[in-house]
Formats: sequence, C-alpha cells, structure tokens
Amino acid sequence: MRSRVVALLACLVVAVAAGPPVRAGGDPVEVDVALVLAVDVSLSMTGDEQAVQREGYIEAFRNPAVHQAIRQGMVGRIAVTYVEWAGVGNQRIVVPWTLIAGPEEATGFAERLGQSPPRRSTWTSIASAIDFSAGLLAGSGFEATRRVIDVSGDGPNNQGRSVTKARDDAVGQGIVINGLPLMIREPSGPWDIKDLDLYYRDCVIGGSGSFMVPVRERDQFATAIRTKIIREVAGREPAPLLRRTQGEPRANCLIGERPNPDWD
Repeated sequence: MRSRVVALLACLVVAVAAGPPVRAGGDPVEVDVALVLAVDVSLSMTGDEQAVQREGYIEAFRNPAVHQAIRQGMVGRIAVTYVEWAGVGNQRIVVPWTLIAGPEEATGFAERLGQSPPRRSTWTSIASAIDFSAGLLAGSGFEATRRVIDVSGDGPNNQGRSVTKARDDAVGQGIVINGLPLMIREPSGPWDIKDLDLYYRDCVIGGSGSFMVPVRERDQFATAIRTKIIREVAGREPAPLLRRTQGEPRANCLIGERPNPDWD
C-alpha cells in the first residue's frame, strides 16, 4: 500500500509543478482523450527490443494517419505523456503531458521522445505502473472525454500489489486500460509466460471498450503501436482480437506474484 501511495504522491507533485493547462478564461483545456503511454523497461527487455519499441512510438506520432485521427475527434485535441516503468517505485516520466492538436505538436512530441534513450531496470510491476499512471491522469489538469492507460510489456506482474486490484481501482475511476503484450521471444526466464496475450486479456486490460494488440514479430512493432494509438485516439470500439472459446480457462493472474505485505 505504501508503494502505491508514494507513487501517486510523486506523480501528483510533478503535475502540480508543471501547472495545469488552462484556457485564457481559466477553464481546463478540453481534449478527446488523455493518454498515458506506460512502457516496460524491465531487464527482460533487451536493449535492441527497447530501441525498436521506442522507435515504434516515435514513428506513430509522425504518421499522418495518427494526425488525422486526432483531427477527427469531437474536440480535435488529445493530451499524451510517455512513462517508462519497471519495479515498485521505479517509474520515470520521459515526456510530460503534451497537448496535441495537429501534425506540428505530434511531431514535436516524437522529437522529444527521441531525445532520451531508453533505460533498463529490475522487476516488472504492472500494478505500480497502473497506479502511477492513474495518478498522472488525476493530476493532468485536462478535461478529457476519455482517460486511457496504454500498458506495454513482455511479462506478468512480479512485484508490488496484485495487478487485478490495481486494474480494478483504475477502472473504478472511469479509466480504460489497453495493452500491448510483447511476445517476440520464446519464454526462457523464471518470470516468462507463454500466453502473455491471455494474461493481458484477463488480468491487465479493463474498462469500457478496452482492447489489446499482441506483438509476435519484431517487424510488427511499428504497425501495432500505430494501430493501437489510432484506436485509442479515435475512441472506436474494436472487434475483440481474442475471442474466448467455450470452456476456455482464464489466465492465472497470480502467476508471477508472491504474497506481499503491500497488497490490499
């Protein structure tokens, strides 16, 4: 519980220090979606994989299809921030909240993202990433029609509180959690699982219209990221990418977790 509170306080301090975006009249800026891109940088991600993933996000915000999706929203603006995460208390804001209303702002976001090389760190706390991202959304200062956390990663939650409790708390605040499970390598380590897509489906994503885009090949990175961002910006409810068959068991949401005093 303490780790979650510390994370929330930290991100709220960042939001207050930056100052909420306001119009001339003092009202918060309206956006179609406030989007947190929460990207896994745990040691299970190789440096090359992280570089390819980062470039995928950079290319997405340079892509005209993403620019068009932003313009076609009811408001025609989005707010986005990019966060790297690993274990409990290990989250870093790479690009702070940025208002994007057209190609120039989107390209600027991409350029700032390219200025900071990816880092690597220990453990995989999806729960802490969700808690931290929810705090960022709470303190963003934007008036968003939709609030979305976009979680990407290559393994299950293995530190901190239960991932399902973090998910349920965020969904209870009206937040949608989407996923990008990375499955480009065969499971080899103690925390790796074969059916990471099923784990994300049953244990990570949640909220109205939530979805995920599994990545199984390296050359799918850029396309998958672009597709996911367009869906998130447009707010369209996609057809499910994984349909549960009759009698199919649910994923084990405790597969990477241990009894932990921080659970609540």
